[in-house]
Amino acid sequence: MSPFPQSPFGIDITAEDIVATMQNFKGWEDRYRQVIQWGKKLPKMSDDLKSEQVTVSGCESLVWLVSEQVGDKWFFCADSDARIVRGLIALVMAAFDGKTSEEIQTFDVEAYFEKLGLIAHLSPSRGNGLKAIVEQIQAITTPEPPSK
Repeated sequence: MSPFPQSPFGIDITAEDIVATMQNFKGWEDRYRQVIQWGKKLPKMSDDLKSEQVTVSGCESLVWLVSEQVGDKWFFCADSDARIVRGLIALVMAAFDGKTSEEIQTFDVEAYFEKLGLIAHLSPSRGNGLKAIVEQIQAITTPEPPSK
């Protein structure tokens, strides 16, 4: 059970659900609106969790990311001060929240974003910020090498 506020992403709304929904839209404007709607479903991070130490560097907007491992599964709580970024965070949470380190490390993020048709429509700084969030999650969940 996650120690963070209940989120539909990763459990009720999976990466597969996100891809299926996005592929139903013909134009980028409809996809953009849907991303914002998903951002509205992302639980707000409590202010006591937000600090400089959990800020994701490389993002144009403020982004906070905290994680906790429960058993072999990873849970995340993330938030942003920008609506579209909250939506992008929701897309990432759908892929990673409640997953094992192995599932996170082997998930093909590039193919996922390609299926969503996202990267080409984001500003370079937003695209870099999205990649920074993913990279931070992958770094957090990389298993420690065995000590000698």
